Amino acid sequence: MDPSALPIYVTSLEEIVWGGTLMAVTMVMHAFGMLCVLRIQDALKRPPGIRPTFVHGMLRLIAASWLILVVHLVEVAVWAGFFFWRGAVNASNANISLSYYFSLNEYTTLGSDYNLILRWRLLEGMISVTGLMTFAWSTGVLFNVAQDFQNQHLPKPIPSGETDQS
Repeated sequence: MDPSALPIYVTSLEEIVWGGTLMAVTMVMHAFGMLCVLRIQDALKRPPGIRPTFVHGMLRLIAASWLILVVHLVEVAVWAGFFFWRGAVNASNANISLSYYFSLNEYTTLGSDYNLILRWRLLEGMISVTGLMTFAWSTGVLFNVAQDFQNQHLPKPIPSGETDQS
């Protein structure tokens, strides 16, 4: 096929505006989601007088992971809804499920066998950038929960010059 016969891609202002809007909506959703995860984690902490168990700490970590996963999956649904609405997924069998599959693969930067029609091509990169930013944020939240768990279960160091009286 003659390369000069291929349509030329030109980034449009509409594409940039929609991409920026979707990114902003995703970041707002993520902010709300991460605050909810942290509040739920605080609510699951043991009262000060009760020593947390290993199992309780692990359950808190698992719960945080699941909640973070749900937040990401809901965020992907927003992108998928847009792609479906605009008929952006370049596939003859495109439906909401395929749009979600495509969005999840792009959001995670895994990539997929599908792509967007030429008019919306820039959004493939924009969804990946959004995913990278939200995953970094989620990692920070999960690190916070994991650090709390580790601090509760690692032995406290003995300050120099003191002896262990136990």
